[in-house]
Amino acid sequence: MIKRLILIIIGGLTWSHSDNLMAQLPSISKKITNQSFKELYEFLSIPNDAHFPSDIEKNLIWLEDAFHKRDFQTSQLATSGSPLFLAKKDFNKNFKTVLFYMHFDGQPVDAAQWFQKSPYSPVLKERNQEGKWVEKNWNDVYGEYNEEWRIFARSASDDKSPIIMLLTALDVLEEEHKLPAFNIKVILDSEEEMGSPYLAPAIKKYEDQLKADYLLILDGPRHISNQPTLTFGARGFIDVDITVFGPKYPLHSGHYGNYAPNPAFLLSELLASLKDKQGRVVIPGFYDGVELTDAIKSELSKVPDDEVTIQRKIGIAKSEEVGNNYQESIQYPSLNIKGMASGWVGDEARTIIPSTATVTMDIRLVPESDPERLIAMLKDHIQKQGFYLVDKNPTDEERGQYSRLTSFEYSISYGAFRTELDSEMGKWLTRAMFKTFGKEPIKIRIGGGSVPIAPFINTLNIPAVLVPVVNSDNNQHSPNENLRLGNYIEGIKT
Repeated sequence: MIKRLILIIIGGLTWSHSDNLMAQLPSISKKITNQSFKELYEFLSIPNDAHFPSDIEKNLIWLEDAFHKRDFQTSQLATSGSPLFLAKKDFNKNFKTVLFYMHFDGQPVDAAQWFQKSPYSPVLKERNQEGKWVEKNWNDVYGEYNEEWRIFARSASDDKSPIIMLLTALDVLEEEHKLPAFNIKVILDSEEEMGSPYLAPAIKKYEDQLKADYLLILDGPRHISNQPTLTFGARGFIDVDITVFGPKYPLHSGHYGNYAPNPAFLLSELLASLKDKQGRVVIPGFYDGVELTDAIKSELSKVPDDEVTIQRKIGIAKSEEVGNNYQESIQYPSLNIKGMASGWVGDEARTIIPSTATVTMDIRLVPESDPERLIAMLKDHIQKQGFYLVDKNPTDEERGQYSRLTSFEYSISYGAFRTELDSEMGKWLTRAMFKTFGKEPIKIRIGGGSVPIAPFINTLNIPAVLVPVVNSDNNQHSPNENLRLGNYIEGIKT
């Protein structure tokens, strides 16, 4: 037998496993890992852009087969969009029930930006001496593989692999004639990358079928150190679109320059009024309710961040001053510009005064944030800058009466949530992580990203914690998304 048939130990972390700890880690047979890699390859090979419901249906068929093999009861929960997938398995009527949330849809792809034949054809790669990723034969994964090898494919990390990790973990227990210590429900989202627009009403509709005692979210990356991580909250999300109107149609800049107001300048002036030079939102009350006590700051300081390393990695000389460090900064709501458009640029540039200027923004919410209140405050700020709000395109009468016209549209995707670190659930998960890895996990109070979990908490009245397992440098949402093999195996053990 190959050395790693019985026990596969994952390297690349920031601490060393002792020989005694290595003997305590759960074992995974080669038979199980080979079957797991086979299923992962199959699953990643199915296109999963939620904009194409026919592809989502193919994923649903595959999931039904995979969960039926493990004796789960499955069903598709109809929504106004693509269905949700629900799987249930009871092991003991006296056990508590854990509801696992994951999603199987993925971000759209630009195949031309991927360094492989197709984002939906998984590729195994290793880094050469020059630091470049070089393709390997996929079958190498069935031999004595290296945990630093990576699988490149859309949704390799976000969020198909955690689904296979969970199924493989159940296979390990089955092989060892053991049972989970709780009953299991799995809810898989088919439109998470589109903002889960129909999830909240679906949770209310199917509340009885989703009832559970705990909610575990298997999504998102570990801490940048790649140590085992628990994240106890996530920020909510609002989309905002603002369009400032200029002339009814683009005008010749020579004939009308100095005469017709340019909407791009007006929009720039508006956006500049939202933040001070330190990067803080100046709208009075925007950060109300957030109080970082000494105890909370002590919790945040335990996360092993290195501010210099973070700033060097993302390429900035100085951070904004909403908080004193990275962890403090994400405890507050944020206001971000995602993109702007007005006229044409580059080779398509034209000598015109644009007719409109548009900005798309997002607001990240924290539990202390009231989304409707923040939206009302943002609208009020815009009006105080002298803008008149219209519904989409202004009428001729409005154009003749108001010199500053803008439309305002927004969509609240979901709210924020946070579970206390010392809650019953937090203590249970911390014990489990310590038992597996011989060290307490990194505990993050709230993550910077957003997941559609608040509707579960509000409707089902249960606590939730994220259990991230994939590598942080996975290129999620981007070309060449990838999964480190060491993280995959360690995710199964988690």
